[in-house]
Amino acid sequence: MTSPDQTKNTKLLWMIIAGISIIVVLFFAIQWFLAKKNLQPSKNSDQPIAEETIASPDEVSSAASEITTMTENEATASIQLVQESLIKEPLPTNDSLAKEEIAKLDDIHHQLKDQQKDLKQQHEDVDALLRLKEEQIKLLEAQIQQAQSS
Repeated sequence: MTSPDQTKNTKLLWMIIAGISIIVVLFFAIQWFLAKKNLQPSKNSDQPIAEETIASPDEVSSAASEITTMTENEATASIQLVQESLIKEPLPTNDSLAKEEIAKLDDIHHQLKDQQKDLKQQHEDVDALLRLKEEQIKLLEAQIQQAQSS
């Protein structure tokens, strides 16, 4: 039979397990609630107005000229990778929004650079395959000529 000390220890153990479980459930519930609250758009506009500019006008104009030269170079491609309105939109005046916008544009720029690099590599691979196929065709034609002449 079990002694009274063992049953008290068992009850204590179950109470500790239940307490820890409740604490864990409350923790996850609070995290879920806060995450859900952060995803909802705020309806009040109590965000401070930016006091400093993120980029000087010279930097903005040089970046804009770089973007326009890139789009002119890629104008031959019929696929539109970036919406024109995205490029022509002014940067927000709020620092955090401007930083987010710059980060988003940098991310798009890096994606386009990676895509351009991949396309150039694919083009080089296709050219190499074409050269190899042409050589293979020439060898097969030579074998056919040799078989017909003998």
